[in-house]
Amino acid sequence: MLETPKFSVSEFLEVLNQTLEYSYASILVEGEVSGFKVNQGKWVFFDLKDEQGSISCFMPLWELRTELEDGMKVVVRGFPKVTNWGKFSFTVRQIMPVGEGSIKKSFEKLKAKLEKEGLFDPAKKRSLPENLTKIGVISSTSAAGYADFCKIINARWGGLDIQVCHTQVQGLIAPDQIIRALKYLNERQEVQVIAIIRGGGSADDLACFNDEALVRAIAASKIPVITGIGHEIDESLSDLAADIRASTPSNCAELLSKDRKTEQIEDQIRTIRTKIDTEFSAAENKIAATLRILESLNPDLILSRGYAILSGKLELGNVVKITTKDKKLSAEIKEIKERR
Repeated sequence: MLETPKFSVSEFLEVLNQTLEYSYASILVEGEVSGFKVNQGKWVFFDLKDEQGSISCFMPLWELRTELEDGMKVVVRGFPKVTNWGKFSFTVRQIMPVGEGSIKKSFEKLKAKLEKEGLFDPAKKRSLPENLTKIGVISSTSAAGYADFCKIINARWGGLDIQVCHTQVQGLIAPDQIIRALKYLNERQEVQVIAIIRGGGSADDLACFNDEALVRAIAASKIPVITGIGHEIDESLSDLAADIRASTPSNCAELLSKDRKTEQIEDQIRTIRTKIDTEFSAAENKIAATLRILESLNPDLILSRGYAILSGKLELGNVVKITTKDKKLSAEIKEIKERR
């Protein structure tokens, strides 16, 4: 018969926590927030409950990346633990609101906070670089929105160097992956603009783009950021933080690339303008040459060189008129000789 294990209290708590850590290293729990409070400006405490149960939750304040209040429905990622006082607690690493009502509440609270800090200031927005040739794209390469983006880019104009960073674009892990992609592209400095794209979805699907850390990373990017997230009616805090907001992934592609047909028309216009400029220049040169000839035949110019104009019938005894630069004379012809 096996002997029943015997532990001290602290030993038992240690073994219990090791067992919990092994079995539930990282789990997701969904419920309603109750009793939310922040202690000493450092620690966040709240209960997560449903109709039949409740668990105590804890997390450091600096890891809280969304605005919370009692009554909000959320999904949390973390792990269970038993404290030294024998109390069961759930240590939270990430929180994301779920459900349209909770997402909207969190969105409005965080928007007001970041707006007050000037994170969405229009004066800080940058325009797209001229002569755009190198683009960084952050998206899920298996998503429909990415496919739409590529379709438009390929149909419009070639010659673009596109560097793609594959990330999740929904769920709790998406914000950190997108943040790492932003950091990677900023560190390498090989692209002129960064596009973050994701097709349409529910409010829950797009909630990751309201993550505070992600919004701050977009606003802090050294490289201009354009977002094409969801449908035209969707608005995320990431959109507000970006330099340019496109209504959809397809619209994002349109803003980043030239239209082949429009470019052909512009080429034709440039050709016509060049031809007009050439013909106009030739006409100007012809007119200038004619003016030089006319000027050389100007009587006043000839008189200024010391010549005179003789007018009248050249016969003996006749009186003729002589015009110089500044005088008019009359003279009688007394002798005529042939010039040899």
